[in-house]
Amino acid sequence: MSAYPFLKENIEALEKHNPPLYNWLSSQNIDQEQLANSLFKNRWEILDWKMENGHGLFEATTPNVIYNDWKVLEKAETSATIIVGCNLGYGLNHVLMNTPDTHKVILTEPKPEMLLACLGQTDYRPFIECGKLHFCPVDEDRMMTIIKELDLQFVYGKIYLRLDMASQQMGPEYARWAATIRDKLESFSVEMSTLRQKQDIMVGNELDNFSRTIQDGTISTLKNAGKGLSAVILGAGPSLAEFGPQLAKNPGQAIYVTALQTLPAVQKTGLKPHFCIGLDYNKSMLRVYQQLDKEWAKDIPLIYSTKLDHEVLEAYPGPTIPMWTMGGLGTFALSKHEDIFDAGSNVSITLNRFLDWCGFNQILLVGQDFAWKGKISHAAGHQNAGATFPAAALVSLKNADGENLTSSIQYMTSKREMEEDITKLKTPVFNLYGGGALINGTQNVDMQKVNMNGLLASAPGSMEHFLTSMNLARTPRPAPVFESRSQKWTISIRNATKKLEKLFRKLGKNQMEINKTFHDLYFFLRQDPLYLPYLYNEIMDMAGLARARTSYAPKDLPYFKKIAKKTIQKVKHMDRCLHVDEHKEAA
Repeated sequence: MSAYPFLKENIEALEKHNPPLYNWLSSQNIDQEQLANSLFKNRWEILDWKMENGHGLFEATTPNVIYNDWKVLEKAETSATIIVGCNLGYGLNHVLMNTPDTHKVILTEPKPEMLLACLGQTDYRPFIECGKLHFCPVDEDRMMTIIKELDLQFVYGKIYLRLDMASQQMGPEYARWAATIRDKLESFSVEMSTLRQKQDIMVGNELDNFSRTIQDGTISTLKNAGKGLSAVILGAGPSLAEFGPQLAKNPGQAIYVTALQTLPAVQKTGLKPHFCIGLDYNKSMLRVYQQLDKEWAKDIPLIYSTKLDHEVLEAYPGPTIPMWTMGGLGTFALSKHEDIFDAGSNVSITLNRFLDWCGFNQILLVGQDFAWKGKISHAAGHQNAGATFPAAALVSLKNADGENLTSSIQYMTSKREMEEDITKLKTPVFNLYGGGALINGTQNVDMQKVNMNGLLASAPGSMEHFLTSMNLARTPRPAPVFESRSQKWTISIRNATKKLEKLFRKLGKNQMEINKTFHDLYFFLRQDPLYLPYLYNEIMDMAGLARARTSYAPKDLPYFKKIAKKTIQKVKHMDRCLHVDEHKEAA
């Protein structure tokens, strides 16, 4: 189209460099007539887009007035801008032309016709090919993937979210999509603020537990082993005290499961779960043993995240089965040896996902209240029973009967995350409703409906099959063998340190060579997927030296030496924990 001189070239660039966006555009039902008839020159003599009401996007005011405030005043080199709404490219072009090449720009546009109109007006190929400009479809998962790739920008720069004012005239979807992105940015910001501390602890726990996981078996035998079965997840909300005793009298033929920290509360109801799951990496989980009847729990299998604190694991009295989860050693290094499970952000999500992965026919939630009446937030026996919350952390809401409830910001966040996750499960989820917060995506039922609808029923033989699979899961497996890296790494890092010591003696003339050496070391630390999770902090520190800096001072050399020393210590520790044997074939 002559009105869109750059459309063909830009589309070809997207096909090559951004398949998700290209596929999204290709799947849309494009209004060709709108593309042909909507471009015009407005009263300012600039190219404009005619909306359905006949007015142009920029008839009221010019782009210069709107985008003059879109300035990146600090840390532009290490920051990023996310733009919601592209119009004809005025705002996007303003950001591209007024930020350095290292500044990341992500454009997302709800209307495919509008995106095509924008792609037709400017040649974006140089920005796409150099990695400065990225396009994202209106897809939450894809947007979250892109946000997670901005970890360097979160640590060393800023993330600017720009909602295009002109585009908002075309509909509320722009503001809604921007609000969704803002929530995801806030969520990831919290995750990033604690990740540097958490990652060392979590991967350190995996290393401490590694030799035990070999003997404890694998969850692999449980995949699809729940077919034909009903499952019940027992939470620790106040309604557990009401429903637990009733279910204990008539448990049906369902599999009962709970979290490790909920076991004491479940015991008080007279129920005994078929297994429990332990996820939390904190040593504070040891508190559960202050109330847990170890004799009662000695035949309840614990499926534990390999990130569980090793003291918490060693103290458990019953059988234990490891679950390798995303985000640690398993993500890259063990994917050929194990099923790597995406556990999610909290144990409620983990339980639902695990039962869905096992192939259960249906899931019934019990004691999943997320809110409470009066002052009782948890069932008796739970480690948080009787806990008090600061007023600033509390939230007021109403239940299905219009009664006032109290909850916390943390519980509401967990509920929202679980609701989002339930929509992605294959297994239908029911909620034995006890007057707590409503859980979107579930069907509320009472005890009568539980029995009438067969929510505790299972196909003949399915229970025996699942329990047999659970026993097989405890079979020790062959240990993966990894080549020792510490000697090679130590030599390489020490050689690089000597080179940098020389370069820093003539700091003024060697700035570019120092930057290149830091870049080489940054890529060196990232080369091995086995070591990547445990070296996360050191890699981010090196990214700061290599990618967030262009000039250096004498103090940067001792700072680098601290990174180098810690890296060598960690690599040696990993070699010890993984029981490497250089005489065996390396993995």
